Amino acid sequence: MAEKSFDIVVLGGGPGGYTAAIRAAQLGFSTGIIEADKLGGVCLNWGCIPTKALLKNAEILHQFKKASEWGITYDNLKFDFSKIIQRSRGISDKISKGVEFLMKKNKIDYMAGYGTLQGNGVIEVKPKEGATFKIAAKHIIVATGARARSIPGVTINRKHIITSTEAMTLSEQPKSMIVVGAGAIGIEFAYFYNALGTKITVVEMMPGILPVEDRELTKEMERSFKKQGIDILTDTKVGSVKSSASDVTVIVNTPEGKKELKGDVALMAIGVQGNVEGFGLDKLGVVVERSHIKVDKDYRTNVPGIYAIGDVIGAPWLAHVASAEGIHSVEAIKGMNPEAIDYSMIPGCTYCQPQIASVGLTEEQARAEGYELRIGKFPFRPLGKAMAIGETEGMVKLIFDAKYGELLGAHIMGSEATEMIAELALAKKLEATGKSIFRTIHAHPTLSEAVMEAAAAAYGEAINI
Repeated sequence: MAEKSFDIVVLGGGPGGYTAAIRAAQLGFSTGIIEADKLGGVCLNWGCIPTKALLKNAEILHQFKKASEWGITYDNLKFDFSKIIQRSRGISDKISKGVEFLMKKNKIDYMAGYGTLQGNGVIEVKPKEGATFKIAAKHIIVATGARARSIPGVTINRKHIITSTEAMTLSEQPKSMIVVGAGAIGIEFAYFYNALGTKITVVEMMPGILPVEDRELTKEMERSFKKQGIDILTDTKVGSVKSSASDVTVIVNTPEGKKELKGDVALMAIGVQGNVEGFGLDKLGVVVERSHIKVDKDYRTNVPGIYAIGDVIGAPWLAHVASAEGIHSVEAIKGMNPEAIDYSMIPGCTYCQPQIASVGLTEEQARAEGYELRIGKFPFRPLGKAMAIGETEGMVKLIFDAKYGELLGAHIMGSEATEMIAELALAKKLEATGKSIFRTIHAHPTLSEAVMEAAAAAYGEAINI
């Protein structure tokens, strides 16, 4: 017999899971949440938040290296790698405790342990301490997240062949690192470790880094990274990765032929796979395709009463997407008929310096879909604010439908791109046109003037270029 019964139980306490639990409590559902590690999931503990803390250290070091431009000089600049790591871990711990407080505030029953689906709404919970017990729920939301995947035949030993988890908790800074995969995770760690002085080589099988981003901007990013001293090998496939007691050897096939790369560590950053094993999905007959749970528009699985959200259901693997899916699924359970999430409206961000952020279609995608385009671009270099703060690298690129003027895609490369993209995500959501954007008065001096000027440039009306 179940010891407790709930309206909704969430399996997994990451951004999707804890957000779903809070929304369920707000709507009057009796709610429980089960988490085997720490509340906050990968994002708060091993992903989004701690990596941004590390990247801030890299950004500060990068600024120190340019200090003479500001009339500032110093002697004997040093950093403590272990303290950089400790600061990152401390921030994650603080935020995880904050999520735990939110559970108490919203009267959500938090169960620290491992949950296994038993069928008929029953979940067996094996707590971190104490005896195993069973609970029941009318509705179960699976939010178990995802983990790093590897190349077939390559074993992640977490010493010399590592994932992002090990990359943010290394006891010593490696002298050299080979980053396999040039998506957001690979690029962010490449930037971080390069700023600290680690020799970085990035290997990417696609023609360019950050393959989901607009190619024009990623070419600019490649030039920026090479100026920073990062080696980039694109159109390059990994043949093998072999670890010894002291280092790692990566054999790659480049357009120029086979090469051997050696490093202290190899970071595997080629993507993720859903955590779908070991908690009863197969026994219940929940459909899983390519390591991700299949769901409908309201995040129902094929088994009545079981929902799934977040990374475990597939791309895009983003915390803010998981949170939106969590809210939607709960509101669907409540019968509120929520608006379907429009995945073309999801902003994507990469937090290296310069940053890259985007929403909507790339130029390549828009042309492939048959649109006639108006494209407006504006570099940061002419902006007074960019010159004043010493951040003139990059540009804003906006893509409009030539017929109706609707914003189809927005792409930014620059020091504050990940903050600036929110304006354009809202503009796209509200079906803004190019003219409505550049006729909205933007404050001066700001970096966001580049948005106004890029929209104006699409219509031949840019002022400051």
